[in-house]
Amino acid sequence: MAAVTHDLPDLAAMEAFGARIAAKIRVGDVIALSGPLGAGKTTLARAILQGAGHRGEVPSPTFTLIEMYDALEPPVAHADFYRLDNPAEAEELGLDDYREGAVLIAEWPERAGGFAHEPACLAIDISFDATGRKAIVEPGTDWLGRVP
Repeated sequence: MAAVTHDLPDLAAMEAFGARIAAKIRVGDVIALSGPLGAGKTTLARAILQGAGHRGEVPSPTFTLIEMYDALEPPVAHADFYRLDNPAEAEELGLDDYREGAVLIAEWPERAGGFAHEPACLAIDISFDATGRKAIVEPGTDWLGRVP
């Protein structure tokens, strides 16, 4: 399937986009969020978590690396791999254990070796444009028919 571009001119558009993604997630999915610093990866991750039913604070996992949201259905692991120097470090964190029976939202996925090769990956590249931000969405085969 070809990539789909979404214009995200403001916070409301980002929140609506996150809610649409949340409505489609299922166990085993990876939402891989790429883009430059400040593009909105964490903002979109928060919108997805809120759309999935989380009502509390959503801290950035920049320093903890992984935050787990077990109370959601399905559970969600929110990871920020910005501080990793080598993809092997993701394995050392026990990433596979966090992913089991859950959805993974991965910021800076390339620093963990990437996930775009996985059928259940929804790769989203967020960037700045003249009207705010845009998201280029590339779905894995498991996302066919579910692309937000």
